[in-house]
Amino acid sequence: MRFLRSLRHSPGLWRLLLVRLTSQLSDGAFQAALAFSILFNPDRHTDPMAVAAGFAVLLLPYSLIGPFAGALLDHWDRRRVLVWVNVLRAVAVALVALAMGSDAPEPVVLVAALIVTGCSRFVASGLSAALPHVAERDVLIEMNAFFTTLGAVLLAGGSLISVGLRAIFGSDNAGSAATLLAGSAIALLSATIAAGFAKRFLGPDTPDDAGHNALYAVAHGLGHGLRAAASTRTVAVVLSAIGVHRFVFGINTLMLLLIVRSTDLGPIRGHDVGALAVIGGGVALGALVAAFTTPVLVHRVGRRWTIVTALTVALAAELALIEIGWATICTAAVLLGLAGQTIKLCGDLAMQADVSDTYRGQVFAVQDGLFNAAFVAAMVLAAMFLPLDGIAPGLVLFGAGLYFFAAIGVWLMHPPKIRTSRSITPAPPLIDS
Repeated sequence: MRFLRSLRHSPGLWRLLLVRLTSQLSDGAFQAALAFSILFNPDRHTDPMAVAAGFAVLLLPYSLIGPFAGALLDHWDRRRVLVWVNVLRAVAVALVALAMGSDAPEPVVLVAALIVTGCSRFVASGLSAALPHVAERDVLIEMNAFFTTLGAVLLAGGSLISVGLRAIFGSDNAGSAATLLAGSAIALLSATIAAGFAKRFLGPDTPDDAGHNALYAVAHGLGHGLRAAASTRTVAVVLSAIGVHRFVFGINTLMLLLIVRSTDLGPIRGHDVGALAVIGGGVALGALVAAFTTPVLVHRVGRRWTIVTALTVALAAELALIEIGWATICTAAVLLGLAGQTIKLCGDLAMQADVSDTYRGQVFAVQDGLFNAAFVAAMVLAAMFLPLDGIAPGLVLFGAGLYFFAAIGVWLMHPPKIRTSRSITPAPPLIDS
């Protein structure tokens, strides 16, 4: 198989994979430690709207500046970006730990965590934009699935690290600070691995070390990223599907959090971190299955059928949540993880195979902005309408309806056949002469 040959004969691919895995491990450790520190910390008390506001503070600012920052990925040496942004992330995690350990107010903790989140997303965009430089084009879908699957495993592994450290150091502010520091150490390891790449090995194809064009691109980054995405039909359609999924997923996230905290349904116990871990494990399991099924579906039936099938599966999973129970929650978690990861893999393929390297970083940054903004908007909406026990059949039906119309939209708008190994069609010029 060409996929296995690519793994054997591309040292750069293995190094990029190691950077991805350590980055995901750092993210998992930090995200879990932060969630435990805020949601399950006896020194802090958080209501549903405060949870939604916390996600807004963490995700929305980078969603606004991400497309501008993403322009740098198309002008600066991506190796250098991966090294120094990881170092900045390590420092930022240490600042979050310091704020938590010193009993700083929650807004201070969230602002410090915002820097970490921005660095993490910037690194993720850089890794995705760099992948076509170390992998053959006709195995990109397999490589994305392989990278994402192992990354999800390491993300869960990072969460387990935080669970273990929390058991050792405690759940109060001081223990939370000690737990958070694990993410800082792992981020430094990721930076060290990235430093092993040769200069400009990861692109971009036309770097601008002087920074003159980069400054222009940053100033116009949002417009360039949006125009590059909109001018490529396959990318525009799949980004719309990703946005719909993240919106519904945001509603479900807050809904299930409230259910876990307030409802006793068999194995589910209020304020039970274990129940959240099981639900998260179900989502991860679905993503793992998608890593194997998505490449097969894309090659056999094409991207359009694959995305529509994923949205249909998500529709069925959402409808199952009308009747809340432990079995239905776990089943829906697996199916939503499967559907969401399938759509995401198709999106990554579209942006890597159909968009010129000149604009690829900006388009990935636009995706991150859409990804986060849809999630936060959904959580704020859900916080306004969800009861304290989290059970809201009306919101579930609303989410199912979004999946239904998204499936129809993809079927009507996505080109029926696309060769995944075709050469890149350059995007139209985005910088006026």
